[in-house]
Amino acid sequence: MAGKTAYLENAILKLIFNGTAIANIADNASASPATSYWISLHTADPTDTPATEQTQSETSYTGYARMELDRNGTDWVVTGSSVSPGANVDFGECTAGTATITHAGIGTASSGNGKLLFSGVISPSIVVAVGVVPRIKSTSTITES
Repeated sequence: MAGKTAYLENAILKLIFNGTAIANIADNASASPATSYWISLHTADPTDTPATEQTQSETSYTGYARMELDRNGTDWVVTGSSVSPGANVDFGECTAGTATITHAGIGTASSGNGKLLFSGVISPSIVVAVGVVPRIKSTSTITES
């Protein structure tokens, strides 16, 4: 068997990012479903290490904080087997320190060891120095395969 169908790829992304049920398979009707996710910036691949999760290789320049996007069809746009932010995501301006951002993550916590759900390479890398405002563009995508 080759893998997920295009239908299921789209349905899973809509369930995760928009809270849209997959009829007769999965729903979003738990006691307290997630209402938002947090995008984090990383200086290396955050990997899939349970002990560190979203904090693995996370940047720490002065002014940085994770950015929150609501779990809906406006903040997350699902098209086929890809999902993108509905608008550019601007992070806090660097007021001290430097970093080279190579990866982004999507997780469940505003800070600390949230569950990392997705991560990927940022290309080109973002070189952060005083006065730089890192941005994830709305044209950035996560693609299911």
